[in-house]
Amino acid sequence: MYEKILVPLDGSELAEVALPYAEELAGRLGSEVILLHVCESAGAQYHHMHQLYIQKMVGATKRGAKKYLEKPGAQAITVRSAILDGHPAEQIVDFADEQGIDLIVIATHGWSGIRRWVMGSVADKVVRATKRPVALIRAKGVHHHVFEEGTMNKTLLSLDGSKESEAVIPYVEELASRLKGEVVLLHVVPPASPVYAIPGETAQFPYTQAEVELLKVDAGSYLEKVANALKGKHIKVRSEVRVGNTAHEIIKLADEVHADLVAMSTHGWSGITRWALGSTADKVLNGGNTPLLLVRSPGVSTK
Repeated sequence: MYEKILVPLDGSELAEVALPYAEELAGRLGSEVILLHVCESAGAQYHHMHQLYIQKMVGATKRGAKKYLEKPGAQAITVRSAILDGHPAEQIVDFADEQGIDLIVIATHGWSGIRRWVMGSVADKVVRATKRPVALIRAKGVHHHVFEEGTMNKTLLSLDGSKESEAVIPYVEELASRLKGEVVLLHVVPPASPVYAIPGETAQFPYTQAEVELLKVDAGSYLEKVANALKGKHIKVRSEVRVGNTAHEIIKLADEVHADLVAMSTHGWSGITRWALGSTADKVLNGGNTPLLLVRSPGVSTK
């Protein structure tokens, strides 16, 4: 599931913030790492500079992954590189499909002084176009302890009870099982029920307190079943049910428990060709402070 990890690099230190995550996953899971650099300038002199840069990064990544090898004399981690010409986001998405990449680990730069990722950035375009799981690493606001204690030792897994949301469970399960990590399950009960009136518009009808309590009981029972399945695989897990705006509660709990990773699937909407702006995943992506693992639910179109 994590056999091939792709890390796109653009030559900046901000992009390289993704490397420690790939290094640890490679060292602890035995993954192959592929560093990809896309040249928008086709000049030969620039291409040579890009080659020197990517070769340097290959060496640094091998050294970084080596310290996570648990057994003395363990086989060295494979790190290779590729340089392509063209539009960065398009080349990253196509390359990931051609190479059968299992996980794209990409940094998002953002802008100084604001707390959201730049819409239209390469990372944003990749995450909306690829069908591959993507781990998005914030260049700003990353918890410093993740590099000392492990990049993904505590995962906040957001579920809403649907089969679509459960698409991310196998990815979290493997990480937690193999990295001996902890999983915090979260189910957020909305305070109101959306009623679709006309296309593009919804109305909100608040639940009564009694209805909210019943929904909380149902959510707790659902999370208990998921937790028991994870515990059966010797994974440390706890769960929490909250009431409120889903994205807000995910971001809040991730900060409270010092999660190393927020994991969730994105449902998409039937009949549209991109992940919906305004969706929970998009709001967490834009407003959170924690690295985010997004897994597209089966059947969601990327075209």
